[in-house]
Order: sequence, then structure tokens, then C-alpha cells
Amino acid sequence: MKKFTRFAVLIALAMIMIVTGVSVGSAQSDLTICFAFQDLETEFWVAGHRAITTSLREQGIEVLEFNGNEDPNRQLEQVRDCIAQGVDGVIIIPQDGDSADTIVAESQDSDVPIAVFNRPPNNRERGLVIVADNLTITEQAVEYMARLALAKFEVTGESLNPMVIVGALQDTNAIFRRDGFYNVIARYEESHPDLFNEPVEVASEWDPPTLLANLEAAITNNPDIDFLFTSSDFLFPTIRSVLEPLDKWAPAGDPNHVIMGGLDGDATACQLIKDGIVDATGVQDLFVEADETVNALLEAIEAGEFAPNAVIDDPGFALTSANIPFREMDMWGCVLLAEGFLDQ
Repeated sequence: MKKFTRFAVLIALAMIMIVTGVSVGSAQSDLTICFAFQDLETEFWVAGHRAITTSLREQGIEVLEFNGNEDPNRQLEQVRDCIAQGVDGVIIIPQDGDSADTIVAESQDSDVPIAVFNRPPNNRERGLVIVADNLTITEQAVEYMARLALAKFEVTGESLNPMVIVGALQDTNAIFRRDGFYNVIARYEESHPDLFNEPVEVASEWDPPTLLANLEAAITNNPDIDFLFTSSDFLFPTIRSVLEPLDKWAPAGDPNHVIMGGLDGDATACQLIKDGIVDATGVQDLFVEADETVNALLEAIEAGEFAPNAVIDDPGFALTSANIPFREMDMWGCVLLAEGFLDQ
């Protein structure tokens, strides 16, 4: 797999905007929107950023872009600067739920409508919040994994050893993904009490080096892990670096296969499902979320609503080794893959 470049990402995404057809309205060149994002380090955030900015600019709207580089205080100052410049609206991808609360309040108290893309504030009663149903999407992916585990258990009679890699728990998305994993494990403990041993939890903080250190330690102490869920697909390369030397990075059907799943729906996960390494991933409908973000904010501006409040849910779904033949192109990462994203 070749390392992709930012230029290659933008070229691929420009092609995808044509394929997916993000809605474009009439030109509104008198509007200025501030778009403050926490960073662009993963496929999901790059694709979301591109979808939002392209949709706005194709409508003749000026976009002021600010990268907070994962510093919530810096992002707050950037939004304050936008407000001082008299922008018509704000879109943010916040660092976490706490900082999102502060930024939403700051914007609304200044009579500037604000929309939050994908990573919600802790208080969802203020601002336009467009977010995936992380709890349900996780449960769908882990449920499929659990069925595979049950089928294996019925053959071998041996309990499986589960592991969950959690994100930064200041992020409500990470909390819901963790809860979704444990909800499924708990349901199977009631119906099949010998199916799973006690899960091992590994912190990632959404940071590959942190995960690498913690995962190496966890696998050393728990070498028999054979059921693994990661709270984000972008961590699969780090997981591979730990499992592959142990002959645990193996496709379905191999005795060393670890039943694996994740969440986001990126191009890497799509390829890994095709390869039989990963069994399922929970999919966020990135392009729908981006479209809803832009449309909801522009509708509020047009209506003269300075403090619009609504939660717009993306129900998502699970792409699995069973349904990929007919649901492949419903996942944004598979669309990227079809455009040669991982070949760039």
C-alpha cells in the first residue's frame, strides 16, 4: 500500500463529488461561512472537509478555513476571530465535546448560527448538531462479529477473548462506540455465558503512537486475543503492525484469524473487508452528513435564525463480509477505493 499524499486525496475527492452529487443551490456570493476544524489527519476528516468546502464554494459562498491543529483553545480563538469579522455562519469540527459546548455558546451568544459536523457537543440542546448514531452503528458491527464468534464457539467449544480499542473518552463519539461494544458483549453474556471471556480495554486517545505502546503491552499480557473491535478504522494500520508479526493478521478461514471490526467506513477498512482480514465496520454516511450540515446552516441563515437548535442523526449501517457484494458503494470509503484512493 502506497502512502497517499494530500494532493492525491483532494484529486480523488473532487472526482467523488461528481459521483455522489453533493447538492448545489443557487449562488449566494454575499455570504461568508467560517469553517473551523480540529485537523485533517484521517481519511474521514479529509473527505468531510472536502465535501463541505466544495458544496459551499460551488454555491458562490466565501469560506474562511481555520485548522485548530487539535488545540481547542486555538480553535476557540479562531472562531472568535471569525465572529469579529462578521461571518454569516460557522461550521466546526471540534476537538471534543467540552470545547464544542464553549464554541457553540460563544457563537450563539454573538448571534451567529453554528453547525457542528460529526463530533457533537456534550450539550446537544444548542446549535445544529449533525452526527452519526455511534451507539447503534457500533452495535450493528459488533453484533455481526458476535455471530461469527458464536459460530466459531459452537465448533470449538472454546471461549473467545475480546479486546476493544477505545478513543479519547472526552469525545462523546468515543463514549458511544465503547458503550455499543459492551452492550453487545453483555447481551451475549446473558444468552451464551461461556462465549466471551472478560474483555480487554486498550486506550488509543485517537493517537497511533499511543495505541501502539498500549496495544503492544496489552497483547503481551493477553496473547490469546481473537476478537477485536477498534473505535476507528484509521487505527487498523497500527493494529496490523502489532498483530502481523504474531501471525494474527490472517484472513477469515485461517486458524489464526482474529475476528475484527471497526467504525467509520474508510477506504482502508473497505479493502481489508475485501481481503478477509476485517469482518465488519460501522459506516457513517459522510456525504449525507456533510450535505445536511451545509443545508441546515444555510436554511437557518436564510430564515434569520441566529441560534438554531436541532440534532440531525445519520443512522448509518454496518458493512460486513456478508453484505459487501451488494452494499459496497453505499460506504464512502469504498467509493474512495473505487477511485484508486489507496493507489495514489
